[in-house]
Amino acid sequence: MNLMLPGYLIMICIACLFLYLAIWRGYEPYLLIPIAFGMLLVNLPLAGLMDDGGLLRLLYAGTDLGIYPPLIFLCIGASTDFGPLIANPRSLLLGAAAQFGIFFTFVGAILLGFTGPEAASIGIIGGADGPTALFLTSRLASDLLGPIAIAAYSYMALVPIIQPPIMKLLTTEKERKIKMEQLRPVSKTEKVIFPIAVSLLVILLLPSAGSLIGMLMLGNLIKESGVVPNLVKTLSDTLMYIISILLGMTVGAKADAVHFLNTQTISIIILGLIAFSVGTAGGVLLGKVMCKLTKGKINPLIGAAGVSAVPMAARVVQKEGQKYNPANFLLMHAMGPNVAGVIGSAVAAGALLMFFA
Repeated sequence: MNLMLPGYLIMICIACLFLYLAIWRGYEPYLLIPIAFGMLLVNLPLAGLMDDGGLLRLLYAGTDLGIYPPLIFLCIGASTDFGPLIANPRSLLLGAAAQFGIFFTFVGAILLGFTGPEAASIGIIGGADGPTALFLTSRLASDLLGPIAIAAYSYMALVPIIQPPIMKLLTTEKERKIKMEQLRPVSKTEKVIFPIAVSLLVILLLPSAGSLIGMLMLGNLIKESGVVPNLVKTLSDTLMYIISILLGMTVGAKADAVHFLNTQTISIIILGLIAFSVGTAGGVLLGKVMCKLTKGKINPLIGAAGVSAVPMAARVVQKEGQKYNPANFLLMHAMGPNVAGVIGSAVAAGALLMFFA
């Protein structure tokens, strides 16, 4: 216990830093507050909250068994409008390009000596999708769940810090000023058919993605049906926050000093940052290509929203676009790649799961 005291103090300081960023700086408080407090609690050595029979240990079962991530996808589906993606199907390509970071980092992790399942779990951090990272890691490399979960959720929360420098580096001021035309209206029929069609297509081709895609599309169908408003309110509000608290606390609870402070964790944190950065860059670079092909009708910044941090990445695109052109309203255009990224990360996870499980 005494030998680990410095480690506990370090982790408590990190937890307090996360709380500061969430509460005083406003960096995704819904994510960081429960994660940071779970981290704080588990590093109080005598509390025993992650021991057999401890509160956090019992709650962690939902993460370990892969229950919480699909439920989060159900809630996300009920609060997500796929209209921008339906109105501009080309944005699906931007969401796909942003998944390049997953496979780039997978190769890098293999070269560093991680096994295939471990490398797949580390690479999925590049999708900037915490629930997907948890879902895949719990099945392929459960011993790495702590550092991968912390990395995935931390980078999700730090999207406003990580993405803007990459976006600025890869685009010109002229490109950042591009004003895009308003999207066409999308009918209710299109919105109802979309989740059914995606479920049929993706799950028939990739059954291992069924849990995530199925729950995501069920939530969206409930929303777009328009006949069960109470279910929509419950999923997008009450249940979302309940699962977020439970998931956040149990993610933080895996960051105890004994298992977290080691060279392997540092490697995972660095690889996760590379994965997320490459994913952002991949989306922006394809955005530049599409800008050229459409003769300047697409603002490349929207490619950064191809990572599946919904709606944080789309908000960052909107904010960055307005810095250079106050008349620029990119939010809805960015939501297309953003929701495509959610689908893309789930498909990528399903492909990796099918290959390594």
